Amino acid sequence: MSPISRLFSLPKNHTCLITGGSRGIGLMLAKGYYASGSTVYISSRTKKDLEEAVKAIEAQDTSLDSNNATKGKVVAIEGNVGSRQGCVDLVSSLKAHLPSPSLSLLINNAGCAWGEPFERSSGKMNWGWDKVLDLNLKAPFYLSHECLPLLSSGPPGSVNGRVINIGSVVGMTPQDAPTHAYDASKAGLHHLTRKLSADLAKAGVTCNAVAPGFVPTKMSEGLGSYATFEDIARQTPLGRLGDADDMVAACLYLSGRGGEWVTG
Repeated sequence: MSPISRLFSLPKNHTCLITGGSRGIGLMLAKGYYASGSTVYISSRTKKDLEEAVKAIEAQDTSLDSNNATKGKVVAIEGNVGSRQGCVDLVSSLKAHLPSPSLSLLINNAGCAWGEPFERSSGKMNWGWDKVLDLNLKAPFYLSHECLPLLSSGPPGSVNGRVINIGSVVGMTPQDAPTHAYDASKAGLHHLTRKLSADLAKAGVTCNAVAPGFVPTKMSEGLGSYATFEDIARQTPLGRLGDADDMVAACLYLSGRGGEWVTG
């Protein structure tokens, strides 16, 4: 059996692209992979957000991470993955930064939410649905397609890169908020993950989804008008909300040797 430290750590020269990596769950993951020694490429639409994220990532104390023999690196790439061309452009920019034409991990994290009561007709319905589906469902497909040559650059028959899609528990159990497009997009992303897992397995690439419950972020603050954080925590079986450790631990498992035989 492999050493336990190898099962739950990242390989040397690990690289990952995290979309929406400037805040929320994406920033949590970027900090975690950086602390684990990975070269982390984070993308966002806003240059200012990226600059602030890079400062926050580099400022964290990683001295207590015993497995962190090599300090990580973070690279910011400005881009909008809300369209197919935006996804193509982002991967093109990524290639210019990569030291070699290979990528260890793609985390499809960028997302947005929109909602209004079912009985209301504000005129934004088409805009809202299109925006959510473009970013939450279409972008992971386009990016997985564009990144596949980078993720499958190893020798035939070898285990190559990984894809992790950030889904949501509301993709399985709808929430008590008028977020029809968001909930449906996450359910679609879960199914897309299963579909892609069969396609990517042919190239030795795994594809999984993490479906977190409520994790306090700027985006999730919008639910405050429907329920308080305390109310949501009480409705959770374990009685608490999720945090950065929960997100990072789950994704690191799927990224290392321990998650090599897990896909779909």
